[in-house]
Amino acid sequence: MEVSMTLWVLTVVGLVALIGIDFLIGRKPHEVSIKEAGVWTVVWIVLAGLFGLGLFLFGGGQPAGEFFAGYITEKSLSVDNLFIFVLIMTKFAVPALYQQRVLLIGVLIALVLRAVFIAAGAAIVTNFSWVFYLFGAFLIWTAWKLVQEARADDEGEEEFEENRLLKAAERRFGVADRYHGTKLWIRQNGKRIMTPMLVVMLAIGTTDVLFALDSIPAIFGLTQDPYIVFTANAFALMGLRQLYFLLGGLLKKLVHLSYGLSVILGFIGVKLVLHALHESGVPVPEISIPVSLGVICAVLVVTTVTSLMASRKQAAVAAGADSESAEKKESVDV
Repeated sequence: MEVSMTLWVLTVVGLVALIGIDFLIGRKPHEVSIKEAGVWTVVWIVLAGLFGLGLFLFGGGQPAGEFFAGYITEKSLSVDNLFIFVLIMTKFAVPALYQQRVLLIGVLIALVLRAVFIAAGAAIVTNFSWVFYLFGAFLIWTAWKLVQEARADDEGEEEFEENRLLKAAERRFGVADRYHGTKLWIRQNGKRIMTPMLVVMLAIGTTDVLFALDSIPAIFGLTQDPYIVFTANAFALMGLRQLYFLLGGLLKKLVHLSYGLSVILGFIGVKLVLHALHESGVPVPEISIPVSLGVICAVLVVTTVTSLMASRKQAAVAAGADSESAEKKESVDV
């Protein structure tokens, strides 16, 4: 799809305006209610849907299908990010009052860093078609690794580990021993140091870059249009803050999400390899966008249903064990 510089500028200005509105709404620290999170989650999904509809009306079915496939893929991968966000919030003991501000700035940092990744990825894809072999192989390897990690997580609790950039920043500037409202820097003993608030924001923003290493190649497997790649990522990330508060405890019930995401990544990896072979002149079939969209949606639906069923079964088993333990205790007391 041909995108003029004017459209690029208008799109970026529009996204900045939406981010500004989001910031103004959440500028006052407060605990986000389920109702507020639900309303704004719906708003962001509707905005993404309207954008996709606009692509359909002005660009046709192909770019619209690529956008929705990319958006759904990035959204599902972003949900997986929320597990790490929960670990980060817990590790740094972020007060509920400030969590929405942390997520807003953290996601904004992630969006800027992803824009850099997308620009680099677009340049590489344009000039080196063989890179699709690497992207495909990387996604298949990532899918396998995700399965292994999911199986390991089933056996124990996962812990958040700070990345090197974050550790270096803490050593260089120092960190205050407590939160100071929404302040990012304070002076302590005549030295300017970071507050835990800034550390958490950096943790969320930079940790998302690690997730971008698989999500960016994944969406390039669905479309090579930088405009669609960028907007799909933007809409997926911009509703992430509200989704964090909306899902809440439901995240723990999505026990099969990692398996579903591994299937999606593996599927897109195979799609990329087939595309690379086709570009090299090998007569192999390519997977169309409608098929990709159908597979992605089907995997997410099945994963959600089986996750909720498994969680319900685990809860029933736990309740039965507690009941049996209580009965044994009563018999001993008698």
